[in-house]
Amino acid sequence: MSKKNKKTEDVKDQVEEVLDAPVKETEKEEVVGTETLLKEELEKEKDKFLRLFAEFENYKKRTSKERLELFKTASQDVIQSMLPVLDDFDRALKEIEKSEDTALIEGVELIHNKLKETLKSKGLSEVEVSVGDVFNADDHEAITQIPAPNDDLKGKIVDVIEKGYKLGEKVIRFPKVVTGQ
Repeated sequence: MSKKNKKTEDVKDQVEEVLDAPVKETEKEEVVGTETLLKEELEKEKDKFLRLFAEFENYKKRTSKERLELFKTASQDVIQSMLPVLDDFDRALKEIEKSEDTALIEGVELIHNKLKETLKSKGLSEVEVSVGDVFNADDHEAITQIPAPNDDLKGKIVDVIEKGYKLGEKVIRFPKVVTGQ
């Protein structure tokens, strides 16, 4: 036989010996242990992924909610700056109604209504307050207290100095009132 054939046969014999040799118990345990470790790592990574995904979904919901809120109140500064103009308009309308010029009264009322409707379409609404309502520090701003004209008005609103307004659900100006003591 040639040297080449002998080497090939030797290699074949060695491969057969390795294949025929029984697998040792420790090697089986190592394979099972490695498999278990890999499964645990996979579960950890799945858990991390699910938590990250849930966190991202919450982030998306929160930011979209904040965006909607921002759009609702984006015009708040402009509307707040218009409130004194609206108050002056209300006072002017009261004074003009005392005159006897009906054309003037009608014209001013039309402009007044148009201004109010425009602001209303932007989400502005008046906070309803009237004389005799119970004073609530969370809903009203007390300017002063005066002796109540009668016992029924003690602890209640005697006069409304300035109207309050809401923009959507948010109060942007509390009504200013006088209370009876």
